[in-house]
Amino acid sequence: MDAMLSLSHVSFSYHTLGGETLALYDISFSVGFGEFAAIVGPSGCGKSTLLSLICGLIRPESGQIIMAGARKNQTDDGSPGIGYMLQRDHLFEWRTVYDNVLLGLEIQKKLTPEKRRRVEEMLDTYGLSAFAGMKPSALSGGMKQRAALIRTLALDPELLLLDEPFSALDYQTRLEVADDIGMIIRREGKTAILVTHDLSEAISMADRVIVLSRRPGQVKSIIPISFPAEYDTPLKKRNAEQFSHYFNLIWKELKQYG
Repeated sequence: MDAMLSLSHVSFSYHTLGGETLALYDISFSVGFGEFAAIVGPSGCGKSTLLSLICGLIRPESGQIIMAGARKNQTDDGSPGIGYMLQRDHLFEWRTVYDNVLLGLEIQKKLTPEKRRRVEEMLDTYGLSAFAGMKPSALSGGMKQRAALIRTLALDPELLLLDEPFSALDYQTRLEVADDIGMIIRREGKTAILVTHDLSEAISMADRVIVLSRRPGQVKSIIPISFPAEYDTPLKKRNAEQFSHYFNLIWKELKQYG
């Protein structure tokens, strides 16, 4: 599999007046084009720090991060072609849903008629066109996350980083939204990396699960995930016979290295 993203022997420490804290140590893995990878590990093991390194918000102390075959310039304002979804949707209440999803294009001065049509198509495809003229407060939590994803996809990123994007939702909504977002990402053919504490979420959405140890975070195992073709959505995969096998396997890995 060709690598869209490769990390080679990446380490990072936080420095304060009280001293140095090693957050990540000797991290190496790659993510292929169109692959969906999930990262799990104990709290404080550096999962979100890893995403910050990948998108260029911070710079590794050692090692390389290579995206699409070219070394990423860590002094830039982040690598072009990376979209980042956070825990909150960050939709602005004073803008309509339509204006919210156009915001990134406006900021980057890329709002062409073609891009506008693409956004309108996504709003229609993913069930939000009827709400385009409304304010975000009229949307459910799941619909807000769909709008946030469309805003991210409007910029046509090569790589999507998802930092626990469903954690602020109640359990039932979380299941539904994970199903929606997972299918949208697959349909759009995007490469994605999900950070989550929820093992079920990781197993049901990802092609591979990367297990990190406790701080300093190290890659302890990478587990390929495969389900029969009929289990073609995250929600269906939770009912597959193989699901409990993967859950127990990853749980044991976390217990061993956590």
